[in-house]
Amino acid sequence: MPLRPPTWSRVATALALMLTGGLAAGTATAAPTADIPAADYQQVQLALGGAELGEAMSLAVLPDRSVVHTARDGTVRLTDASGATRTAGKLDVYTHDEEGLQGVAADPGFAVNRYLYLYYSPALNTPPGDAPVTGSAADFEAWKGHLNLSRFTLKPDGTLDTASEKVVLEVPNDRGQCCHVGGDIDFDAAGNLYLTTGDDTNPFESSGYSPIDERADRNPQFDAQRSSGNTDDLRGKLLRIKPTADGGYTVPAGNLFAPGTAKTRPEIYAMGFRNPFRMSVDKPTGTVYIGDYGPDSGTTDPNRGPSGQVEFDRITSPGNFGWPYCTGTNTASETYNEYTFPAGPAAGKYDCAGGPANNSFRNTGLPTLPAARAAWIRYAGDAGSPPEFGGGSESPMAGPVYDFDANLDSAVKFPQSLDGRFFATEYGRKWIKPVEVKADGSPGVIETFPWTGTQVMDSAFGPDGALYVLDYGTGSGNQALYRVEHIGGSNRNPVAEATADRTSGPTPLTVAFSSAGSTDPEGGAISYTWDFGDGATSTAADPSHTYTAAGTYRPTLTVKDPEGLTGTASLVVTAGNSAPTVTLTAPADGELFSFGDTVPFAVTVSDPEDGTVDCSKVKVTYLLGHDAHRHQITSKNGCTGTIDVPVDGEHDSAANIYGVFDAEYTDAGGLTSHSDSILQPRHRQGEHFDAQSGIEVAGHGTAEGGATVGFTDDGDWISFAPYTLDNATRVSARVSSAGPGGTIELRAGSTTGPLLSTLTVAPTGGWENFVDVSADVAGAPAGPTELFLVLKGPTGQGNLFDIDAFTFDTEGTVSR
Repeated sequence: MPLRPPTWSRVATALALMLTGGLAAGTATAAPTADIPAADYQQVQLALGGAELGEAMSLAVLPDRSVVHTARDGTVRLTDASGATRTAGKLDVYTHDEEGLQGVAADPGFAVNRYLYLYYSPALNTPPGDAPVTGSAADFEAWKGHLNLSRFTLKPDGTLDTASEKVVLEVPNDRGQCCHVGGDIDFDAAGNLYLTTGDDTNPFESSGYSPIDERADRNPQFDAQRSSGNTDDLRGKLLRIKPTADGGYTVPAGNLFAPGTAKTRPEIYAMGFRNPFRMSVDKPTGTVYIGDYGPDSGTTDPNRGPSGQVEFDRITSPGNFGWPYCTGTNTASETYNEYTFPAGPAAGKYDCAGGPANNSFRNTGLPTLPAARAAWIRYAGDAGSPPEFGGGSESPMAGPVYDFDANLDSAVKFPQSLDGRFFATEYGRKWIKPVEVKADGSPGVIETFPWTGTQVMDSAFGPDGALYVLDYGTGSGNQALYRVEHIGGSNRNPVAEATADRTSGPTPLTVAFSSAGSTDPEGGAISYTWDFGDGATSTAADPSHTYTAAGTYRPTLTVKDPEGLTGTASLVVTAGNSAPTVTLTAPADGELFSFGDTVPFAVTVSDPEDGTVDCSKVKVTYLLGHDAHRHQITSKNGCTGTIDVPVDGEHDSAANIYGVFDAEYTDAGGLTSHSDSILQPRHRQGEHFDAQSGIEVAGHGTAEGGATVGFTDDGDWISFAPYTLDNATRVSARVSSAGPGGTIELRAGSTTGPLLSTLTVAPTGGWENFVDVSADVAGAPAGPTELFLVLKGPTGQGNLFDIDAFTFDTEGTVSR
C-alpha cells in the first residue's frame, strides 16, 4: 500500500511513482512472467452448488476422468466426465469446528482394486458442544477422540461400500475446541501414502502468536507443543506409510525417525506444521509440496514473535519445519519466544538452527527437536513476500506439479511450456500461479494462470493432462467443480446454465426450468436438450416438467454449439418432500456486536411433511469470519438460546474479522436448509470496506491496523454491508488530517440515501496525529442496509483527511 506523504498531493504521489518505476517504497521488482494466454484455456463446469458439492473439501480424479469429491458432513460424491453427479455414500462423522470428512485419494491400483482412502472424524461418543477451557485431566478425558485414515471400496456402480472399511491408521486428537485437522492424502510413485495432519490447537487465545500455553489446568488444545512439536505424536506432521493388501501398513525406510527410536513415531516423514491443509507429491521426483497456514498477528513483537505469515514448503527429504517455535526464514525476527501464559514474562528465542527445546510437560517425545528448515516461499503483507502474490489474506493451498507427457493422446492436456511447474493456489486471494522450480530447487518465475473461479479448495491433474479444481465458493451457492482444459485457441465448449423455480415439493411437482445464461464463447447459436431424470426429455430452452412419482431426480441441460461441442449443467429435484423453511430471526443480519458478547439467537422452522419441528434438531453455529473465509467456533441446538462469542485472541486490529451465525435444520426426508446472519463488530477498521470510490489505502505506522482510508477527495466514499443500525445511538471515528479537513456523512443504502450522522473533521496538524470525532446517529432504517461513508470537503484540493477506524455505540436491541 502507498505510504502517506506528509504534504504531497495525489498528483505529486503519482509523479513520484512514475519516476521510481511505479513501485511504492519497500516493494521488490517483480520477476518476469511467462505469457499464459486466457484464450488457450477453457474452464468446464462439472458440478455446481450445494446439492452437488455440499461444503466442498477434497477431490481425487479417477482413471476414467470421473472425480470423487468429499463434503465435510461426510458425503462422498462422484461426478463423471460429462458432469453427471451422484451421491456415492455418506460416513457418520463428528463435525464440531473444522472436523468431519476431509481428504480423499485413489489407490495407485484403483483401476483394478477400486480402493479409495478417506480421512475423517468418526462420530464416536464425544459429548456435544464445546470442551471446557480449564479443568483437570478427568474433565478433558471425554473429549479424547481420533481421526481415521480408512480404505474403502468404490463399487463399479459408483456407490461407496461403507462395509468394506479398513481403518489403516488412527490419529488421536482432542475434540470440542477449534482448530486445524489438516487431512490431505497423496501417493508417490513407489506406492507410499502421504497424509498431512494439523496441530489440533486453538489459536484464538495467544494474540496471534505461538500457542504454547503450559498452564496445568488449561485444556491441552491450547498447547501445540504436545502435537506439532512432539516427535511422539502424529499431529502437525507429514506422515509416510506403505499400505498393505490386508488394510494395514508398513513404514518405508528413510522417514525422519527410524523404527524403534525412543520417544518418536516412525510414520513421521516431516514435522513442525500448523495446518498443512493441502499437499501434493510430484511422482517423478518424490518431492512433496505443502501449503502451511500461519497465525494472524499483524505486528512483530520482540517478546512474542513475528507477525503472521504463511508458507509453501518444498520437501525433498525428512525434516522439521519449525512450528510452533520457528517460521518462515527461521531468522531471529521470525522465531518465537518462550512465553509464560497468560501475560508473560517472555524468555529468549527458540534455537531454530540448533534444534528447538520442547520443555512442555505435555511433551512425550524428544526434548530437543531436529533443526528447523526454512520455508521454500514465505509470504505475508510485507516487503519480503513475492510481489506476484499480490495482497489480501494469506491462505496457501499446495496444488500439483504438472508433468508433461509427450506420449499422452489428449486434446486438452497442458502444454510442455508448463512442464515441472508447481501450481500454487490461494484460497483467500482466489488465484492459481504456476511457479518455476529452478535446477537448484529454488523458486523461479511465478506466472499468473487464467482462473475465473473463486476460492480454490483442492486441485489435481487428471489422466488427460487437464487441471481439475474444487472451488469452495463464497457462501452463495457457487461452490463448483471445474476441469480446466488447454485448447490452444481452438473452438471452446459452450457453457450451460440451468436453474429452476423450485427444487422440492409434494407430488405432482411442476418445475419451470430455465437455460438463461447459457452461451457459446464464439457467439454461435446453441441448441438445448433437457433430460429430466425420469425418462422424459425436451429440446425447449426453458421447459416445464411435472414429476408425478416421489423421488430424487437429476435434471440435466446439455447445450451444443455449431461445431458439435457440448456443455452440461445439472440440478437436483426432490419430488414428494419439501425442503424446510429456516429463518434466523435473531441475531439480525448486520447486527452490531463485540467479541465477548453473549448473543441471543432465535430460529423459526416450518416443514410441510414434518409438521411440528423438533427444536433439538435445529443447530445454530457461530463462525468467526476472517476476510473471505470462516472458522466454525461453536454450536448449540435449539430454536432459542444464547451463544457466548469468545474474545478473539488471535487477530489484531489489522485483521478483517466479523461474526457469522448459521441456523440449519434437516427434515425427515433428508433435505437441509440454512439461514445465516453476519454480525458486524462495533469497532471497525476503515480500510476493511466492501466497496469504494476514489480513495486509496494509505500506510501509517500509528494507525490501529497500520493503514487508513486516505488520499480522499470531495465526493469519495467507502461502503460496508450488511449493517443493521436501528439501535445505534452514536458513532465516532479516528481521523487525521494535514489537509483542509471536511466532513464524513453516514448514509443508508446509497451515497444519497438517508443521512444518519455527520462527523466534522478539522485539521489535526499531521497525518500521524489521530483524534476521535463523534456525533449522534438517528434515522437508521429497520433491517439490514449498505452503510456508506461519504467524504466531503473543499472541491479540488484533495487529501482532505484520513479515516483509521470507526465505532458505534448502541442501546437496547435491534428491530427484528
